[in-house]
Formats: sequence, C-alpha cells, structure tokens
Amino acid sequence: MPIDILPENWRDLFVMIGTSAASLVGLLFIVMSLYFNAIRQTPDYSVAATVHAARNNTYHLLTAMVTAALVLVPQPSAVLGAELAALHLYGLRLPVLFTWKHFIANHAGFPFSMIVTIGTGYSLGVLGGVALMLHSAWSLYLVAASCIVILVRSVLTAWILMFGRREAKAGDAQSVDGRANCVSSTASPSSERT
Repeated sequence: MPIDILPENWRDLFVMIGTSAASLVGLLFIVMSLYFNAIRQTPDYSVAATVHAARNNTYHLLTAMVTAALVLVPQPSAVLGAELAALHLYGLRLPVLFTWKHFIANHAGFPFSMIVTIGTGYSLGVLGGVALMLHSAWSLYLVAASCIVILVRSVLTAWILMFGRREAKAGDAQSVDGRANCVSSTASPSSERT
C-alpha cells in the first residue's frame, strides 16, 4: 500500500474532524432544546420541514464523526473502503428522502444548494470508499473532502435553521425598542440564505 493512503498520515485531520462533528452534535442538541417550546407551539408545515432538516443535520454530523472513527481504527484499506462506501451510501438517502418529502410530495420550496452540497459530500465519501477498496493513492483525499463538505454544509444549515429564520409574524409581541420578539423558526426550506 502506498504511504500516501496510510491512515497514520491522516490521523490529525481525522481526529479534528471527529472532534468537530461530535462537538457540533452537542451544540445542535443544546440549540434545539432552547428552541423546543417555540417549535412545538407552531404546528405548521414549515416547522415540520425545519425539524426534519435539523434531524438530518444531526445525522450528517454523526456521519462525519463515524467516518473519522472508522479511518482511525487500524484495519485493512479494503475493509475500511467497504465500510465508508456503505456508510455514505446509507447517508445519501437523507437528501433524497428530504427532496421527495418536501419538494416532490408536498410541492414545497426546494433548498437546492443544501441538497446538492450534502449529496456531493456523501458522493465523495462513496467514491473515496471505492477508491480505498481499489488501493488508490488519492482515496483518503476524497474521504477527507467528503467530511469537510458535510461539516461545512451542516454548520451553514444549522445557522440557517436556528438564526437565519427568525421572522416575526404580524401580531407578534414587540419588544421595548420596537423590534420583533419572536424566537420561533417558521420558515420553509425554500428561502435558504447562505
């Protein structure tokens, strides 16, 4: 096996990726728990889509964390490649199902850049896994790129879900300085701002 694809050479990067993903999962839980009452009290379709996106975001971060853990476990590259290809193929179902549920079945807005970016991240993971099975020298570059794309997209999506969607409805309580005092996230995934 060429020295370029030895996981030892990639240890620091994958430790950073795994640690970042685990920390972000924890922060996502904290933020969602802070917004839980506001989310629960607004039972409309856009909130259901927001909750679905937040759940998928957690899965994306867990995929990056598990990918990092698998790379760090000593094992043959063919086995690692098969594990990574299977993990990322399984994860690829998330953007597909989100597209089906919120765009095709319900004719809601389509968060094109989110779906394409996450789909690209998972596809890079599948390609990296297949390349590892074939003992390709550039395989871990694809796996690392996959994790980075998934992490960055997850952070941007979390930002949109938690802070970019704070819109006041007509009739909401106003604060002393005249700004809206609304903490609920009631936007659909169609109006993504990145």
